Amino acid sequence: MKNLILCLVFCLASFAALAQESLSGKVLDAESNQPLVGASVWFQKIGKGAVTDEKGVFTLGKLPTGEIQIKVSYLGFEEFERTVILPFSGELLVSLQARDLLTEEFVVSATRASESTPTTFQTISKEEIAKRNLGQDIPILLNFTPSVVTHSDAGAGVGYTGLRIRGTDQTRINATVNGIPLNDAESHGVFWVNMPDFASSVENVQIQRGVGTSTNGAATFGASLNFQTDTRRDEAYAEVQSGFGSFNTLRNTVKAGTGLLNNRFAVDARLSKITSDGYVDQAFSDLKSFFVSGGYYGENAVIKLNIFSGAEQTYQSWWGLPESKLETDRTDNYYTYENETDNYQQDHYQLIYTGKIGSNWKTNLALHYTYGRGYYEQYREDDDFESYGLPDVVIGEETISSTDIIRRRWLDNDFFGFVGSVNYISDNGKLDLILGGGANRYDGDHFGEIIWARVAGATNIRDRYYDNNAVKDDRNIYAKATYELSSGLNLFGDLQVRGIDYSFFGVNDDRRIVDGQESYTFFNPKFGFSYEKNGKTWYASYAIANREPTRSDFTDNPITEVPRPERLNNIEAGVRAKTGRFSYNANFYYMDYKDQLILTGQINDVGAYIRENVANSYRAGIELDGAFQLSKAWVLGGNIAFSQNKIAEFTEYIDDYSVADFVQEAITYTDTDIAFSPNTVASAIIEFKPVENLSINWMSKYVGQQFLDNTSNDARSLDAFFTNDLRISYKAQPRFFKSLELNLMINNIFNELYEPNGYTFSYFVPGETSGRELITENFYYPQAGTNFLMGVVMKF
Repeated sequence: MKNLILCLVFCLASFAALAQESLSGKVLDAESNQPLVGASVWFQKIGKGAVTDEKGVFTLGKLPTGEIQIKVSYLGFEEFERTVILPFSGELLVSLQARDLLTEEFVVSATRASESTPTTFQTISKEEIAKRNLGQDIPILLNFTPSVVTHSDAGAGVGYTGLRIRGTDQTRINATVNGIPLNDAESHGVFWVNMPDFASSVENVQIQRGVGTSTNGAATFGASLNFQTDTRRDEAYAEVQSGFGSFNTLRNTVKAGTGLLNNRFAVDARLSKITSDGYVDQAFSDLKSFFVSGGYYGENAVIKLNIFSGAEQTYQSWWGLPESKLETDRTDNYYTYENETDNYQQDHYQLIYTGKIGSNWKTNLALHYTYGRGYYEQYREDDDFESYGLPDVVIGEETISSTDIIRRRWLDNDFFGFVGSVNYISDNGKLDLILGGGANRYDGDHFGEIIWARVAGATNIRDRYYDNNAVKDDRNIYAKATYELSSGLNLFGDLQVRGIDYSFFGVNDDRRIVDGQESYTFFNPKFGFSYEKNGKTWYASYAIANREPTRSDFTDNPITEVPRPERLNNIEAGVRAKTGRFSYNANFYYMDYKDQLILTGQINDVGAYIRENVANSYRAGIELDGAFQLSKAWVLGGNIAFSQNKIAEFTEYIDDYSVADFVQEAITYTDTDIAFSPNTVASAIIEFKPVENLSINWMSKYVGQQFLDNTSNDARSLDAFFTNDLRISYKAQPRFFKSLELNLMINNIFNELYEPNGYTFSYFVPGETSGRELITENFYYPQAGTNFLMGVVMKF
């Protein structure tokens, strides 16, 4: 009996020693008593941690009984440490005191909209981006935001990707990183393939639809994307992210940071590599990138140096798939030469200063430099020597005028300058004034090389068959202010003057001399008001934007027909609201274009298709988005946009090969749809959390019919499509990890066959009955069927 009792005592003692408890708590701002979302709670010596949710609440189970040490930290607040004895009854309340250090938010304030700004916008947090970030490019990660349509050349979201917002493409969407221009100065586009895994270094991104508050860089003619890179973390950290998926997609990312050293310094770094074979045959991507940031954080100043770079090699899939192969061979690639690749590297350097002057003034100044260089290689069968400025080759009595060649077309450019602003906030908080400006220079060399020829003749390796240079200076000054006229009623004004000088000279890739110089001065005003009451913000604004033509508009057009700059008059009006478990946005927009540049089919004197101004066109629509928390486990969200996108009148030119002398036939259209502008775009997300730390999301996307050109011809269109994705995420806090996250994405779960992008051209040929026949050739970019991506994130 004595032995039995001793055994029972031992078992009970062992059970007690192994007993596990849970601890719940809430983290608040000591001054405002508001919850702090994303605060880090770390249980020292145990090696476990948690992060607060949208209500500032954290919960962690499987903790040993007895005494434990917890540490709570949040950006901009003093760390909190406490000893807790488990079991602990009730909820642990933690109040954090604000630290008197200047934050980094002012870095992007000059380009951002706030709740009182009368424009249409959405800000996407780091946490929201991370939910979808398994290695696909930024456009794909933004696919479920309002009025967005995305596409991928290789079909799997890795490599060359793009997006349209309200039907406008990337050349008309202003993009900035920390307020610094990102768009290419000549084409106005953004090539996301040059910034692989950049999303892993983004703190948040604000999408503004319409003209918005764009200040620096290319004119906004549809939307703007304002990125803020990673901000300071107070604690040292390390992360390893690895993933794999369909089409041999692999992603590996390592991140680490020192935390705040001596209460003043911090260094953060990221290294990434992504590879994929692509959905389209041979359309592989080999992408590498890094991001390094070092900063000094004082009470009245922040000085930060960011260096980030991306290097890419992608096999070309630019040609598109002929319509005849859509049903039989969706993955066919026109290119077969083994090194038909694009090769490019882009390095970014940003030196940013933010400081306070007294209690009313803040300043921001950024110096930047971007160096890009690279080429794409092409195999050309039986090209004429004349096309490369070369003489015919005579061998004996035979004259050879064409041969197979391999060529490289290069772009080597520098982009540098500064942007800056000063911000004044009155003592009573009624006036918020920003004065700023910037000056940037682009210097780009365009040249082509012959690296091989089957019949070489007088050619030498790397002979340049064209070589030209372009220099573009872009300057702007602006003043923007928000004034609280009465309680809840704010007036907004923004005046910008932008000056552009663009010169280009040399030999173009079609062997024409392209010397020219153009200068523009634009005045871009914006006005509006907002009214806040009972959790709702009503707003309305009117804005004007002007946009200069792109490089190809100058170099491809006949010299006597220099295109005119475009102009946009934009009206936005809507309401933003958040009440209890329901939040929503509703807005109306009208975008009236003057002299919009479009492709009409007309060709220049050497046969290149050119864009022409159309006098009047417009976009008008209604956008609705919202989210509703049905219960603790269920959240419903979604958005829908209805629009009309019209050109009042334009003339199409069709090549006519049915006659002896080549001509173009002109056909005039009225009230037609603008290309790639669906009348309906919608997304829906259902989130289900059956248990703690497990999230299941069903995501649907609908895009209506899109026309490939501006003729509203159903035979030249993209069919409407409806896709569905499934995302499963699970977080755990095993020993020695701050967190362990598992993510699974099953894309296009019902194997929808769809094409969100393409192009078309038509021409007349001799016909047997009518004398001529119209031939239309459509080319498409098919997207992958059912595919998956899986990833793991280990945080230390």
